[in-house]
Amino acid sequence: MRVSVYSRCALLMIVFFAAALVQSPKATAQNLDVPYVPTSQEVVDAMLKLGKVKKDDVLYDLGCGDGRIVVTAAKQYGTKGTGVDIDPQRIEEANANAREADVTDKVRFVEGNLFDMDLSEATVVTLYLLPSVNLKLRPKLLQLKPGTRIVSHAFDMDDWKPDQTVQVGGSTIFLWTVPQR
Repeated sequence: MRVSVYSRCALLMIVFFAAALVQSPKATAQNLDVPYVPTSQEVVDAMLKLGKVKKDDVLYDLGCGDGRIVVTAAKQYGTKGTGVDIDPQRIEEANANAREADVTDKVRFVEGNLFDMDLSEATVVTLYLLPSVNLKLRPKLLQLKPGTRIVSHAFDMDDWKPDQTVQVGGSTIFLWTVPQR
């Protein structure tokens, strides 16, 4: 029996979700739509490359976890960025990682619900969320400035066809560009 990439990703996320609940008792299944599953540095680098991230971009990472995407963008490209996560433990880790990388002047991390965030300044948005969350978020993303790049690790946006799809280290990365209205 062949198991699809989506099935394997979903299974891995369920396992990591259970582990995340044990590690972070403040974040419960009731307030987490997506489990914390770290993105490998290889995939982070590929996401930033696919999104054509540059110094004058403003990057928002929704469900930022330990902040590695925002920190890497600031360190490698000089990009200003904001990471959002509902889990206070992840925000603490993200801030510690920003201090360690000496990029606290370029990044900020917000503890909160990604659906409540004002994303209007974003020129790049990165995601590693479940398909159902991507779909729920899609109307908000489509309201961003035309030309804003959306980069998702592992999961697509159903019938919104990506501009580009790449495979890196066993992971799929999708790129969309917010169209003109």
